[in-house]
Amino acid sequence: MKRDSRFHIAVVPGDGIGPEIVGACLQVLDVLHERLGGIGFDFRHLDGGAAHYQKTGVAFSDESMAECKKADAVLFGAIGLPEVRYPDGTEISTQFDLRAEMDLYAGLRPIRSYPGLPLVLADKRAARIDLVLVREQTEGLLYSRGRGTVEEDRVAWETMMISRNGSRRVSEFAFRVAERRARNRRRPGRVTCVDKANALAAMAFFRKVFGEVAASHPEVKADYAYVDATAMNLVKSPWDFDVLVTENVFGGILSDLAAGLVGSLGLVPSADIGEKHAVFQPAHGSAPDIAGQGIANPAAQVLSAALMLDWLADQHAEPRLAHGARILEHSVEKALTVVCPIEFGGHDGTAAITRAIMTQIRKV
Repeated sequence: MKRDSRFHIAVVPGDGIGPEIVGACLQVLDVLHERLGGIGFDFRHLDGGAAHYQKTGVAFSDESMAECKKADAVLFGAIGLPEVRYPDGTEISTQFDLRAEMDLYAGLRPIRSYPGLPLVLADKRAARIDLVLVREQTEGLLYSRGRGTVEEDRVAWETMMISRNGSRRVSEFAFRVAERRARNRRRPGRVTCVDKANALAAMAFFRKVFGEVAASHPEVKADYAYVDATAMNLVKSPWDFDVLVTENVFGGILSDLAAGLVGSLGLVPSADIGEKHAVFQPAHGSAPDIAGQGIANPAAQVLSAALMLDWLADQHAEPRLAHGARILEHSVEKALTVVCPIEFGGHDGTAAITRAIMTQIRKV
């Protein structure tokens, strides 16, 4: 257990709607503080992202990276502006730099339906969507980021890298997630390995290592699926999935697809987790087209803060933080029965949704 009751959080608001939704989230955490029995947060705001790169020529300074490493956790907004790019044509993606620098190997994206919002799918079972996608984040195809080459304007090369250690540890992480979900939901857990093992040797290797890890978790069912078939089955019957584990790029694509099935990336939190460090941010991007209009949905940012509290609770054996995470999740769910975000055809923007969440926190 942490000796003092204050947790040091590095805050990177970023670009586009990032500052708006991070500001809303900090308001929510300030209200939650009243319910945490003396636990407090010290927030250190750090500049970074595409706009910062435009001004300074640096997306994220070494000093800011050092602050993130010293913090108990990092709360991240959204990064990127389409018109701001590095000389190689790629966008500013500070979150990728953090993943590499702090070895944040497991990307966690919980995706679920909310009963107060319209269903995207006609099948009533869509109200039961509740799955978690785990993506390996230090290798795979994105390992090639910054290493790709273009030869004489004729051919471009990128290299996928899959290692035994990377495959093993992300598979272990996925089984731990499934075990926790099984305990909480009081039903057997299941982990699906999503790959392209029928065509790529690297993916066959990923599948092999997953199978070895699965053998040490006999209480959790393990199965296998190809990524293209999984994309189809996520659309046809997403309520059948529990935990999916996959390579970096596959995971990014499938998680956005799954978010569409519950209506919006604005409902999907994410966590980038390593052995010592973790970053928490919404799954959506910076949406510069709606920045400054007060219409961004802060729910994913607040739910990312709930993931942060859960992780801190585990790291520091502090049950009050886990209780705070449950309060945030419950309050978001209840708030979404009172307000309707604009992306669902409603009229409620950032301020209204934030107020509704804070009202529910005070009621719990």
